[in-house]
Amino acid sequence: MRFETRRNKTVSPRTRRLRVVGVLCAALAATLVTGCGQEGGDKTAAATSEAAKVLPKQTTSPSGSASPSGTAQLTEEQTKRKDLLSTVKVTFDKAATTAVGEVSGGKLTDLDLEGLDDDSDDSASPSPEGSSSPGASPSGTGSPSPSGSSTGPKWVAEVAEADGTAHEVTVDAVTGKVIDSGPDAEQSDADKQKLADQLAQVKQTPEQAAKVATDKQDGTVTSVALDENDSQVLVWQVEVVTADWNKTTFDVDAAKGTITDEQVDDD
Repeated sequence: MRFETRRNKTVSPRTRRLRVVGVLCAALAATLVTGCGQEGGDKTAAATSEAAKVLPKQTTSPSGSASPSGTAQLTEEQTKRKDLLSTVKVTFDKAATTAVGEVSGGKLTDLDLEGLDDDSDDSASPSPEGSSSPGASPSGTGSPSPSGSSTGPKWVAEVAEADGTAHEVTVDAVTGKVIDSGPDAEQSDADKQKLADQLAQVKQTPEQAAKVATDKQDGTVTSVALDENDSQVLVWQVEVVTADWNKTTFDVDAAKGTITDEQVDDD
């Protein structure tokens, strides 16, 4: 309302200002602010009004699509992997070295991070209390992680002697200490012979197979196991958890070191 009134009364003042603009432009600053700058002020006010409408949209949309939506999209299995791996301090290769050191002349045939993508009762310990405090969830007391007790995350390994005798070695995944070690009491003579024959065919170490897998897909190795595929080819099955908490399983030929199969588990 006030701007319209000023426009109706500015005919004669503007005419007078135009006559003396060369003389008074420098001296009468106030007149220039209220008179000559009137149209500029109107345009500036209009631009400011438009900017006020646009800026909130620009600032709210990025923040609304940041990390919360990524967290909300995690599946139950992805959340379990994230929670468990956040408590693990000992990597696959270090656990493998520790396990093999428990058996004289032994060779690693299986190493698995317990509780990851399995249905055992032990797997429930890392995640039942929620993902906000994964380090304290295994026992509820907060002591497993610093003390390295058997209720914390564990690497479970199978290490075989040259004759196929298998030993099970459990390594604390936080401290790297051996929790338990001993021969497999349920192993039959036939099992021993089969394992010995398989070891004689292996040319690639589990560490080499793990490197082949992670060279193809960057991530964290959570399991390596010697097995036969559907074509009866001896392979290392390597499980890798990627940054998006999906799991990819690679079959790496145990003799040639080439990938023969690749499966993504995005559950």
